[in-house]
Amino acid sequence: MRDPAAALAEREAQGLYRRRRTLTALRDSRVRLDGRPLLAFCSNDYLGLAGDPRIARALQEGADRWGTGAGSAHLVCGHYAPHEALEEALAEFTGRPRALLFSTGYMANLGVIQALVGRGDRLWEDRLNHASLIDGALLARARLRRYPHLDPSPLEADRQAPRVIATDGLFSMDGDLAPLPRLADLARELGAWLLVDDAHGLGVLGANGGGTLEHFGLGVDRVPLLMGTLGKAFGVFGAFVAAPEPLIETLIQHARSYIYTTAPPPALAVATLKALEIVRTEGWRRAHLNALVALFREEAERRGLPLMDSATPIQPLLAGSAARALAWSRALEERGFLVPAIRPPTVPGGRARLRITLSAAQRPEQVLGLVEALAATREDLPEDPCPA
Repeated sequence: MRDPAAALAEREAQGLYRRRRTLTALRDSRVRLDGRPLLAFCSNDYLGLAGDPRIARALQEGADRWGTGAGSAHLVCGHYAPHEALEEALAEFTGRPRALLFSTGYMANLGVIQALVGRGDRLWEDRLNHASLIDGALLARARLRRYPHLDPSPLEADRQAPRVIATDGLFSMDGDLAPLPRLADLARELGAWLLVDDAHGLGVLGANGGGTLEHFGLGVDRVPLLMGTLGKAFGVFGAFVAAPEPLIETLIQHARSYIYTTAPPPALAVATLKALEIVRTEGWRRAHLNALVALFREEAERRGLPLMDSATPIQPLLAGSAARALAWSRALEERGFLVPAIRPPTVPGGRARLRITLSAAQRPEQVLGLVEALAATREDLPEDPCPA
């Protein structure tokens, strides 16, 4: 067995060692790290709701009424009235007959795939899918096939009917969108279920915040299985699956990550109902966010920064090697901006990057300041001292 200490030392030498950073303050995009104030451009709090006092008050009121924990799994005695109300509201928001709460998006994806796919069943996924979708296939012992990013032509050529086709809706590291209409047509033709993980799209894309499915105009008849998370644009925590009645009932009966875990606190469901109300009624947040995205791209392109192609709040800047990405991130921090480097294995080798995320909590002058810092720090970077 390989010595863990040696393996960790090798990982650090490759520039791939990951370290946690402890924040001591958080408001809007302003954080305090090691006593220093920084502007964070790395959060998935796309609509600026994580610090909204209305949601905090709802959480407090929920805790006063329902306590701080569910005490049990949903199917034992942990399913409370706020859970039921939230599931009904999420089903209505997504235009689907029913919704089912999960503790995390990771658990939701594991549960859906494990419940619907058995040993030896065929399952196709985008090569850059989130780890939870890939792990779900491995857990189910499915015959996993992966097509090149955004290119399902191998699936079209294969013609052997899979049980499930699974994809991210908005890819979290590249900021691009899956070809959902094409995948929906394929799924219908092959008799497969299409599962879309829209963790980063819900609340952000579409006129009403309905995510990538609203963006493409796809209803439940085209995309039966939608997974969404509540800890990004909604500013709280948790996840859900929205689907037709028989599929939701199948998950209740067979999804192990739903059956065998304690339900989220009912107070959290109360807070999430308030967050959902804000997402639905305050469209100005999406409009402001879109304006910031346009401003960032215009100014970054004017300065020749190596932007990847994305029209979403996820704006990756390609650095190349892990060492170069780390150097760029550290230089930005010296100038007051928190933008962590994203390195393999999260992204492919040679594709390390700065993953900049924009939020409705930010102001135009803050975005312009970041662009200036990006351009200034790029001039001081080494050419590429260590291949990723």
